[in-house]
Amino acid sequence: METPWGPWEAAPLDEVIALMRGLAAPWWVAGGYAIELAVGHPYREQEDVDIARLRRDQLAVRRLLDGWDVHAAVVPRTLRPWAVDEVLPEPAHDIWVREHPDGPWRFQLMLDEADGKEWPYRRDPRIRRPLTELTVENDGFHRLAPEVQLLYKSKSRRPKDETDFEVVLPLLSDGQRRWLDEALATEHATHPWRERLRHDP
Repeated sequence: METPWGPWEAAPLDEVIALMRGLAAPWWVAGGYAIELAVGHPYREQEDVDIARLRRDQLAVRRLLDGWDVHAAVVPRTLRPWAVDEVLPEPAHDIWVREHPDGPWRFQLMLDEADGKEWPYRRDPRIRRPLTELTVENDGFHRLAPEVQLLYKSKSRRPKDETDFEVVLPLLSDGQRRWLDEALATEHATHPWRERLRHDP
C-alpha cells in the first residue's frame, strides 16, 4: 500500500504481538484485526496492524521501540520523528513504525486517553467506558472490544468498515449492541447501523 510517506508492508500480527509482549504497560490489538480476532477467523485482507495503548504509557512503548524508526502525526496528515523520551502533545494519537528509514512502514500505534479509571472516546468524551471493559483477553494478549472498535469505524464507513460490521454483528451480545447503539446515538444520532443493532438477529 502506497502513502505520501512511503509504502506500507504490514508485519505479521504474531510478530508485532511478540514485540509488544516486552511492554509492561497495558496494550491491545485494535483496528481490523480486533474484529477478525473477535470473529475467530480471517474474512478479508488486513492492510495494516494497529496496536493501541494509553497516552500515559507512551514513554514506555517508545523506549521499547528504541532502534526503530518511529514517526508521529503531531499535525494531521504530517509525520515527524518521535524521539525517545519525548512526550507527545495531546493532539497526537497516530504513530507509524518501521525498522529503518528506507524500509516500509510495518505497524501503527494509537494513543488512547484515560480519565482515572475510565476511557473517554477522543472524538466525543461524553462517551465513556471503564478501562476494565475496554478490551478482551485473547490467548494471552488483549484486543479492543468489538463494539468499541465499531464505534471508531462508524465515522468513515469505508467498504472494509461495513464488512467488519456485517461479519461481527451476529456475534455481539445484547449488552454490546446496546452500548454501541447508545454511543452512536450520542455521536451519530441518525447512523444507519443503529436500526440493525436493534433489530437484526
